[in-house]
Amino acid sequence: MSVAFRILCLFFCLGAMNQCTWLEARKKGDAVARVYDHYLYRSELKGVVPSGLPAPDSIDAARQYIENWIRQQVVLRHAERNLKKDGQDFSEQLETYRNSLVIYAYESELLRQKLDTLVTSSEITEYYNENSVNFQLRENIVKYKYLRIPLNLIEKPFIKKATKLFKSTKDADAEEELESLSQKWMLGYRPDDDNWVNFKTLTTEVPLEVYNEENFLSNFRHTEIRDSAYLYDLYITDYKMKESTSPLSLEIDNIRNIIINRRKLALIKRMQEEVFEEALIKKEYEIY
Repeated sequence: MSVAFRILCLFFCLGAMNQCTWLEARKKGDAVARVYDHYLYRSELKGVVPSGLPAPDSIDAARQYIENWIRQQVVLRHAERNLKKDGQDFSEQLETYRNSLVIYAYESELLRQKLDTLVTSSEITEYYNENSVNFQLRENIVKYKYLRIPLNLIEKPFIKKATKLFKSTKDADAEEELESLSQKWMLGYRPDDDNWVNFKTLTTEVPLEVYNEENFLSNFRHTEIRDSAYLYDLYITDYKMKESTSPLSLEIDNIRNIIINRRKLALIKRMQEEVFEEALIKKEYEIY
């Protein structure tokens, strides 16, 4: 062996040793955790902690991530040691998963570019009329209004006026005047509107104890309830029992989503058929 060759080998070994030393230093310097021969580096924690968190919360979030990483690496090494080699071959499953991800990514981009998400009111109404049997209420719903009067004000003259205004149905001027009185004298007031709510929402606003909702709705459209501080003048302006057909106004968002999902499926199916037909014409596939 020549002297030159020996010197070259020596330089190579020294270089390799320096490289290993540098890598080891990097591991120890930048690493925040180690499991066996795997290192978790500080740079890998970027994005783990949401920006804007207070310092103690940031530290807790980072610590939790590190602990989870360590736990996963330890369990993974244990699994690798105890599984036969053929039990660790997931190439076929990974290929299937990758294929699914690629197709999903393409379909998502196709939908982003070409899906029509505008659903008109007439489309929603038409779908509702054709499929109303599928829209069934799971709970009792009501429309209601009430006037809440402090007991110490019941005999005041303006209360009679407020009560009279409250009984005026859908009178804009009356509602405006009642709203003014309510604000001035701290009266509780819910106006008559077209919004349906479930019956339990009513009982959170009015101290109403009802053991049979159906019986109450059938027999008490107007009632007065008192507690230790207030008198509640309550009117049930409309109601629908559970298992009856849900009103259109409650199903608008649901129907819009159904229509858009149908369009998604139709767009993807059309794309698949077009691609398949093109491949057939170009003889890009064969069945042996």
